[in-house]
Amino acid sequence: MKKPELLIPASSLEVLRTAVIFGADAVYIGGEAFGLRAKAKNFSLEEMAEGISFAHERGAKVYVTANILAHNEDLPQVRKYFRELKKIGPDALIISDPGVYAIAMEEVPEIERHISTQANNTNYGTYRFWYEKGAKRVVSARELSLEEIREIRKNIPEDLEIETFIHGAMCISYSGRCLLSNFFTGRDANRGACTHPCRWNYSVVEESRPGEYFPVYENERGSFIFNSKDLCMIEHMPDILTAGIDSLKVEGRMKTALYVAAVARTYRRAIDDYFLSEETYQNHMEWYREEIRKCTTRPFTTGFFYGKPGKEAQIYDSSTYDQESIYLGIVGEDAGEERFFMEQKNKFSLGETIEIMKPSGENLEVQVEGIFDEDGSPQESAPHARQKLMVKLSHIPEKYDILRKRAGLHKSVLRG
Repeated sequence: MKKPELLIPASSLEVLRTAVIFGADAVYIGGEAFGLRAKAKNFSLEEMAEGISFAHERGAKVYVTANILAHNEDLPQVRKYFRELKKIGPDALIISDPGVYAIAMEEVPEIERHISTQANNTNYGTYRFWYEKGAKRVVSARELSLEEIREIRKNIPEDLEIETFIHGAMCISYSGRCLLSNFFTGRDANRGACTHPCRWNYSVVEESRPGEYFPVYENERGSFIFNSKDLCMIEHMPDILTAGIDSLKVEGRMKTALYVAAVARTYRRAIDDYFLSEETYQNHMEWYREEIRKCTTRPFTTGFFYGKPGKEAQIYDSSTYDQESIYLGIVGEDAGEERFFMEQKNKFSLGETIEIMKPSGENLEVQVEGIFDEDGSPQESAPHARQKLMVKLSHIPEKYDILRKRAGLHKSVLRG
C-alpha cells in the first residue's frame, strides 16, 4: 500500500513555508486571478516562484489553482497567465473548466493537470474521460462515500490519481457550485468571490403577511439552515488510507499559519503512525483529537464518507467558530542575545505563559522573558497587530516554530 500525499492549502508565502515545515508533501496555492478564493491573500508571480523554490528544496510540490468557471472575457487572460506560470514551473494546475483545460494543454503541456472538485467528479466514467484528455489526477466530489471511491479506484487506470478532501469546511451546495452569493451580493462564487451567505441567519416571510419576518428558531441564537459542520477524518484514517486515495486534501486557503501548522502536523503524524502499525495510530488517538481541536474550527462531521449525512450530521445551529488557541506568530531569524525576530499576530505580554508548537509534535510551555521593538527598546506587551518584534522566551525556539496561547494551557507531547 502506497503512502498517500498530504496536500495542504496556503494563503500566502508565510503559510506555504509553514505547511511544508509542518509536514505537507504538497501545497496548493492561488495566484492573483482565476482561483476560487479571491478574498485570500494569494500569491504574486514572484511569491509563487519563491514558494516553489522553498518547497522543492525540501522535497515538496506546489499546485496552482485555476479552477474558476470561466466566462468569455477570462480566456485571453488565462492564456497569458499560463504562459507566465510556465516560467516558474509549478508541479500542477488545478482546473475545473474544459475551456481553461484546453488552454493549459496548448500553453503548458509539460505541467500536470489536476481536475478540481468543482468539476463534479462523481463516477469512474468521468475519471476515465479526463484521463483520456491527459489529466494526471481527478479530485473527487465531496458527495462521494468511501464505498464509491473504492469502486472508482477499481474501475480507472492505475496511474490516474484520486485526490480527496479529508478535512475542512463543507459547502452546502453541490461540490461548491453555489448561486447564493451572486444572487444576494453580485459576487460570483464560481469565479472566486464567494461571500459565504450559507453562514448567515435567515427568516421566513409568509405570503399573506409581506414584510413580517418570522425567524426559524433552532435555539436562542437563531437558525443557520444552510450552515455545514467542518469535515474531519482524523479518527477514521484506516478507512481513508485503505480506500485507494493518492492525495489527502485539506480545505482552507483562507486560514492562518496556526491552523495550517496544526492540521498538517496532526495528519502527518496520523498517516506516518498508521504506516508503522495500526496499533501506533490507535495509541496516539487522544493526541490527534486534542491537537486538531486546537485549530479554529466548527463542530466536526464525517461528511458523505459513510453515506448521506442528513441534517444532524451536516448542519448545526451556529455560524461561530470554536477557538482554543490564539495565534501569536512564527519564529523568525536569530536576533542575538537569545532573542529572535517575529511579526506579532495577536497580543501577548511580558511574563505571560505561552506555547511553542514544534513540527516534531512537541508543544513546550514557556514564559515570555522579554519583548523589544525593532530598535531594541523593551515593551511590557505586544498589542499592535503585525508589529515587528524581538522576543526572548524561557526556552530558545527554532526558526519556523509557531507561537500560540490558549485557555487551560498544558503540555501535549506525542510520545513513542
